Amino acid sequence: MTSVLTMPTGSGLASSWPETPAGAEPLPAGLDELLAFRLPDLIATRRHLHAHPELSGQEYDSAALIARELSLAGLNPRLLPKGNGVICDIGSRSTGPVIAFRADLDALPLTDTKDVPYRSTVDGACHACGHDVHTTVLLGLGLLLARLAERGKLTGRVRLIFQPAEEILPCGSLEVIEAGGLDEVAQIFALHCDPSLPVGQVGLRIGPITAAADNITVRLTGPGGHTARPHLTVDLVDALGRLVTEVPALVSRRVAANSGLLLVFGQASAGTQYNVIPDEAMAAGTLRVLDRDTWDAAPKIVAQVVRDVIAPTGATVDLEYLRGRPPVVNDARAIRLLTAATKATAGPTAVAETPQSMGGEDFSWYLEYVPGALARLGVGRLSPNADLHRPTFDVDERAIGVGVRLLVHTATRALAAIA
Repeated sequence: MTSVLTMPTGSGLASSWPETPAGAEPLPAGLDELLAFRLPDLIATRRHLHAHPELSGQEYDSAALIARELSLAGLNPRLLPKGNGVICDIGSRSTGPVIAFRADLDALPLTDTKDVPYRSTVDGACHACGHDVHTTVLLGLGLLLARLAERGKLTGRVRLIFQPAEEILPCGSLEVIEAGGLDEVAQIFALHCDPSLPVGQVGLRIGPITAAADNITVRLTGPGGHTARPHLTVDLVDALGRLVTEVPALVSRRVAANSGLLLVFGQASAGTQYNVIPDEAMAAGTLRVLDRDTWDAAPKIVAQVVRDVIAPTGATVDLEYLRGRPPVVNDARAIRLLTAATKATAGPTAVAETPQSMGGEDFSWYLEYVPGALARLGVGRLSPNADLHRPTFDVDERAIGVGVRLLVHTATRALAAIA
């Protein structure tokens, strides 16, 4: 089958990394040769996705592209009900346990500032978190497993989940679950780009690897008035200042220090005139916490602290606390399997211990239903400013080949374990 996308000429990109890692194992049934053949197309797919990003909930063209590529490989993908995600099963068995793999499709609302040929062509949208890489790697897994299935050498069923809306609330993973994406699934795996790791390394951790993450919006109201007579009204600017400076510190004092609770306001606004006390003010931010029990208690704690801080000001408080996602908690058996797959992919030195991150990841919702694990794929730090969620973010594209090999080794091992 021929891909609908072709590698741009003059890229100067190495085809793989490294060609023969010390201690690595070949992929089954000659799939290394197929990967080498398909890798230029996969890189072109990644660049196309990067140049044409779609924001959360709007991933229609991306989903359609993935569905076409999988169909060309002889598979039968199905779109999610809204048409902005894809689920595709591979394998001849109609019943029995399924091993699932998830990638996310959505981009961030940022303007791409990189000077590269595949720079985003969409104002205010940019793949600044590596979801284009996640999608491409999962597509590569599908293309290779399709070949195994054709030869009758796939010993079970694998499900590919291309998920929308990872970056917003409510989470896209919940849409997938509602659409039956976890039906019959025994284990689920995912990769996330990590620019702090070099290409060829994979970050693994048993237990929690991300934080819980919620969204908080506080709206304050009062009569408004003249800045010359604040005693005759409610000074909402003063109240807002107390909110954003006092509440985060006080909330952290209500929980154990090792819970890692972090409340940060990223947005605050009040008034339009220098001599007018406004009648409305607001602040919005995120609450992140490492500990699941503290996450469960956080809404009541925040509500009480906000009320206590604002009460003396006389302002009326409206608190919107939007539950986001629990921590991703990696299953020990799944991590042992990923460890073996990582060593098979890039040798025994490829495994890197990774700390728990304060970032949130809605892969956690899948793990509320089935065991699995999230691994961090080393993509190389191309510049000091190339961290995640920055408009300068980019990857070393040799990581795509590493990621595909890792997922193939993971899939074959996971299927063998449940056979």
